[in-house]
Amino acid sequence: MASEWLSMSAADLGRGIETGEIDPVALTETYLAAISGHELRDRIYARVTEDRARAEAAAAAERARSGHRFGPLDGVPVSWKDLFDTAGVATEAGSALLRGRTPARDAEVLQNATMAGLVCLGKTHMSELAFSGLGYNPVTQTPPSVNDAEAVAGGSSSGAATSVAFNLAAAGIGSDTGGSVRIPSAWNDLVGLKTTSGRLSLGGVVPLCARFDTVGPLCRSVEDAALLLAVLEGGRPADLTGATLEGRRFLVLETIALDDLRDQPRVAFDSAVQRFQAAGALIERREVPVVADAMALSSVLFAPEAYGTWRDTIESAPHLMFSEILERFRGGADVLAADYVAAWQKIDQYRAAYAQAVAGFDAVILPSCPILPPNIARLAEDHDYYISENLLTLRNTRIGNLMGLPALTLPTGLASCGVMLMGQPFEEERLLRLGVAAEAALA
Repeated sequence: MASEWLSMSAADLGRGIETGEIDPVALTETYLAAISGHELRDRIYARVTEDRARAEAAAAAERARSGHRFGPLDGVPVSWKDLFDTAGVATEAGSALLRGRTPARDAEVLQNATMAGLVCLGKTHMSELAFSGLGYNPVTQTPPSVNDAEAVAGGSSSGAATSVAFNLAAAGIGSDTGGSVRIPSAWNDLVGLKTTSGRLSLGGVVPLCARFDTVGPLCRSVEDAALLLAVLEGGRPADLTGATLEGRRFLVLETIALDDLRDQPRVAFDSAVQRFQAAGALIERREVPVVADAMALSSVLFAPEAYGTWRDTIESAPHLMFSEILERFRGGADVLAADYVAAWQKIDQYRAAYAQAVAGFDAVILPSCPILPPNIARLAEDHDYYISENLLTLRNTRIGNLMGLPALTLPTGLASCGVMLMGQPFEEERLLRLGVAAEAALA
């Protein structure tokens, strides 16, 4: 029975704890044993926090026995991307530049999760300083995709996704600046929620681009995503009961998002749209030209903020960095401050125009990623391949970041192919209700 726990959703584990069928201590020990004995342990987990996990599980077990559980996920073990500060445990963001960096206190979202009774299993590997959608990191470790041992898992929350996909955590907590929750979720057949910028605290989160950085869960179900969102902000979960696609209006975004789709992502997306229609959704297709205008500003926004944030640290020891990531950071060095400010003013205008263009639709839908996970060996050897695949990987997800939207990726049933729903800013609950209905249609 205990082995079955490893593949259960976080919500189902919580229900098992509530009924007394699952003991939080036994559950945590089952996960710790699975991690310890797994051949990919060191490629997925940067550090496993056994002592903390056992102490938190024991406390959760006592609350369960006394009938005073903190919430529906009290006692459920999860992993944390290695950019969330953990008190007394190294937090290095996948970079030798931060080797030995040990914070004195937990990140605020981890504090919230601990107060809700979640068990911290440890810290997962990631792209260096979170600045790649591929998940390839020769400085630390590169987790493989659950569907292809020779391919990357997606980034930058690569270990977060694979900890769940390989049944080494009930859920993973990651971050998303340009797609870093949604890409690894899509490539590992998980649900991934990108939250609206500003919705969840970034206190104690190692930054990349603070104006785009967001926190979000990678998990097995939309219900899990809803519960974890509530945990991370210390709020109440969305009510998912009675959700339906009947009469809901979906816009298929035809600007950029459908360009150069590879065969499997195209087939998966077309099938998902058909299943949404069969469930009663109303589908329209439309160009939204302002999306292209916003995408054209990407190079003026992401790299300059990232380089401005990390310049002194990077240039003090650039030889410690993976060359492709170093080059990407340095790509922001020569952008004028005036151009950066002007670009943000334009983005604000484009966001308003986008909101007007999609008004009346319940969600905008698009393929989560236009490609499948690239080959690890070729990424290591072929610079042009690395650049082209990284840019394609993040292309569709970046639309949500530029437009300031929450977005949800769902597995389509075709390996490593996700379908993405984008909602309206700070309307995650509405998006999750659509998501749970879409999840049922895709099943």
